[in-house]
Order: sequence, then C-alpha cells, then structure tokens
Amino acid sequence: MSSVEATFRWVLVTAVAPVAWGTNYFVTHEFLPADYPLYGAAIRALPAGLLLLLVRRQRPRGSWWWKSLVLGTLNMSAFFALIYLAAQLLPTSVASTIMATSPVVMMLLAWSLLSERPRIPHLAGAGIGIAGVCLMLFTGAAAVGAPGVLASIAAMVMSSFGYVLARRWSAEVDVLSSTSWQLIAGGVVLVPFAVAVEGPPPALEGSAIFGFGYVTVVATALAFAAWFAGLRHLPAATVGLVGLLNPVTGVLLGTTMAGEALTARQLCGLVLVLLGILLGQPVATRLTALLRSRADRLSPGPGGDPAALPESGAHRRTGGGPTGVPAATRRPPAP
Repeated sequence: MSSVEATFRWVLVTAVAPVAWGTNYFVTHEFLPADYPLYGAAIRALPAGLLLLLVRRQRPRGSWWWKSLVLGTLNMSAFFALIYLAAQLLPTSVASTIMATSPVVMMLLAWSLLSERPRIPHLAGAGIGIAGVCLMLFTGAAAVGAPGVLASIAAMVMSSFGYVLARRWSAEVDVLSSTSWQLIAGGVVLVPFAVAVEGPPPALEGSAIFGFGYVTVVATALAFAAWFAGLRHLPAATVGLVGLLNPVTGVLLGTTMAGEALTARQLCGLVLVLLGILLGQPVATRLTALLRSRADRLSPGPGGDPAALPESGAHRRTGGGPTGVPAATRRPPAP
C-alpha cells in the first residue's frame, strides 16, 4: 500500500469520529434525560471505557496511571460537562461555531508541543472551514451570554490540549488501551461530582437505554478509538480539520429529520467546509508543494530575463518553438 493510500485510509478512519459526534446531538436531545449532564457524561464514558478494556485487556502501567487521569479529565469528564453547559446556555449555532475554531488551536498547540509547524494549506483550510461553519449555522439573531461563551471556549481549548497531549504520548501504548483508560478515568472523575450535584441517578426507560447504548458504543467507544488512531498516524492539523465534519453531520441530520431542504446559505457553507477539509489533507499539501516547485523552475532567471529559463529537450533538438518544430516550417492550423 502506498503512502497516499495509507493516508487516505487513516483520514477515513478519523472521519468516523466527527460524524458519530454529529449524530450524538440528535440522540442526546431526543432520547436522553435533559437534567442530568454529569450522570449522562459518566454513563457515556464508563461503559465505553469498560467495553474497550474487554476488547484490549491491558491495565495501565508506569506513568500511564497519571497520564490516563490527565487525558481522561481533559478529553472526557471536563469536556463532556462543559460542552453540555455550553449547549444549555448558548444557541447551538454559536456553540458549534466556537468549537469549529478547534483546528486552529490544535495547530498552535501542536506547533508548541510537537514541533509540527502549521503549513499554509492547513491554515487556509481552517479559515475556509470556519467561514463555512458560520455560513451554515450562525445567524446572529439569538442572544449570546458570556458564561456560555466561556464554557464553550474552555471545552474547546481543554479538548484540543488533551488531543495534542494524547498524540505526544501515543507511542508508549496502543490506541485501544489508551482510549479505554481515558474513558474509565474520565467516568470515575465524574461520578462523585454527579452524586454531589445531581443526587440519585436518573431512572432510565427504554428509549433512554437505547440512546445511551448508541452514545456509549458508537459516539464514544468507536468514535474516540477512531479519533485517537487518526492522531497517531496523521498530523494534528489534519485531524483537527477532519473534525469539521461534526457540524456538517449535525446540519445534514437536522434537515433530514425535519424534512427540510438545505438553504442556499447552508449549501455554500457546506461546500466551504468540505473545501477546507480537503485543503488540509497531506495529498493537497504535497500537490501545493509540487506546483510551487514547478512554478519556481519556470520563473524567469535573475533580472527577469526569460532567456535565462532552462531550455527544454525540444528546444535543444530543433532550435524551434515550444512544439519542437522549427518556426519556419510550422504550418498555421487548418480553418
């Protein structure tokens, strides 16, 4: 398998995560109890971590006892609680737009912690993608409160930092083990806060059990395993841009369930988001570098004299024009 094919495969694997998270909005809103965010996060994280632990039966060793706690707090417990709080205090459009800035934050953190310098295609892709999310979601009609904005920013920064840390430490242990330990640690951290703040756990009916089953297996265990696998094999900037599929999925699912057609504004935003994601892929980066090197070779030499251009093989053979045929013998094209 070529490097391009392998990269494309890991991009597809990574895309499972934001698509699953995009469906999580609908499932949470329709099937899960609304007044138990901490219990909801704990019920989401703990069973998912235990499920992955059954698949990959390995306990943390050495430094991974405290690393799992740090990553579980950043990526699971604190993130789940803050994102729920932001969803309660902000319109979905505003919260999603703030979260869409995470690729830029991940690029800056990866530059600082991993020495992964952001490339121009990554930065351009992030800017175009964020503009697309704004077109899809942001109307500016709803009131925006400072507590909700702070909660959303904190969730975005903490998770971005946690993802970059997970990539930095990823070589020490396999993906399934590290993901399971993070989820278990995050769930354990949440339980005492849930008991103290929300009292007894909620009584779950059939629809809620089904909803938690989907959220646990698909939107958490499978999604986070795919996400951290992508972080292991792809640059953090590329993974962050793939994450823009999250709001795209939410918009498409919302319009489908409501039986409504996408507006022209939403379609333009969707195209921009997909373009931003494509720009950030390694294949696009290599193509940009190839075009730049070709442009450098074809640019005029010192002083701007076109005669300084290197002669092609056709010029050397014939001494003629660019077609390789002497100028005196070329015929004009037939009418």
